[in-house]
Amino acid sequence: MEYLPRKLASELHDSLKEYPVVTLFGPRQAGKTTFVREECPTFSYTNFEEPDTRARALMDPRAFLHGLPKPAILDEIQRIPELLSYIQAIVDQEKRNGVFVLTGSHQLELGAAVSQSLAGRTAVLTLLPFSMEELGDPLLPASRGALLRKGFLPRVYDQAQEPTRAYRYYFQTYIERDLRSLLLVKDLAKFESFLRILAGRVGQLFIASSIATELGISYKTVQEWVAILEASYIIFFLRPYHTNFGKRFVKTPKLYFVEPGLASYLLGIEDDSQVERDPVFGGLFENMVVVEALKARLNLGKDAGLYFMRDRNGAEVDLVLDRRGSPLLIEIKAATTFHSEFTKGLKHFQKIMKDSTASVIYGGDEELKSELCRIVHYKKTATLF
Repeated sequence: MEYLPRKLASELHDSLKEYPVVTLFGPRQAGKTTFVREECPTFSYTNFEEPDTRARALMDPRAFLHGLPKPAILDEIQRIPELLSYIQAIVDQEKRNGVFVLTGSHQLELGAAVSQSLAGRTAVLTLLPFSMEELGDPLLPASRGALLRKGFLPRVYDQAQEPTRAYRYYFQTYIERDLRSLLLVKDLAKFESFLRILAGRVGQLFIASSIATELGISYKTVQEWVAILEASYIIFFLRPYHTNFGKRFVKTPKLYFVEPGLASYLLGIEDDSQVERDPVFGGLFENMVVVEALKARLNLGKDAGLYFMRDRNGAEVDLVLDRRGSPLLIEIKAATTFHSEFTKGLKHFQKIMKDSTASVIYGGDEELKSELCRIVHYKKTATLF
């Protein structure tokens, strides 16, 4: 498959005009390397996954960076964060924009190091796997089951890989390797069980204590593992909308996977027809739509600004876009036929949030518009953002 243009491209080019450094975060296999090399063909390229390259850079960082043809792409910079201080010195000396593009697949320590060393000198962007908008109808699988199992990793599409095999190898080569080195996990079987439990709880409130009890591990261990998974772009949390409505509202976050295809694999789904029969199908569908909303926001270079709302009586809105003065309330339904019952939660919260607007994203083909809300097919999620 030829290079598929990414929606983040315009933000990358604008940022290169305004900042000496652009730092691109994102999960492994999201297409970061292909993206920056295709969009910046005149930049020299260095990959710090190569041990000999890392060794040369560590031996004499100043000489290594000064010897690079510039502008330059430095790939997988999290492998050698010591270079960031030297990069700061170079861009301060050169006093021009668009000198370096840095990529990284782990944001916990690297994000702090970038903020400290390159404050005011770098734009920070995030590239996630393909969005439905980027793939378009010609490349998108026809059924929801096929789409949720295939997921959105570029290599799965580029190499026409069988999804179960692709995500098994992705899990083994990237997640196990990277996360075990970060967490020093001794009991890999328990860690795998932990990931499968998380996959079974997509779209649900994240209760760390119940997972700890179920697995027989400490609450602290759950928190440590979750922090690394989040920093490595394996999972993300949707936080409750920050309102001043008091104790009536739930304050626990909801859990999602950045890659729905990985969640499907972890649930043991090996056939497209299994997906819609799986008890977690509704959660997987919601996960896919929420991450599409996240991609739409990040591809515009914006903060996510996404939340959910649930009160103590169980009334809920699946997604809230925090637009100043007029939040957008979104209900997500996997059903293929629209029912007025879908708007119950929206009506409830619109009484409280008088200036809000509302939409329903569902599994059907028709796009409708009522006095209350706009009804959108799930493949058109990005049009709301």
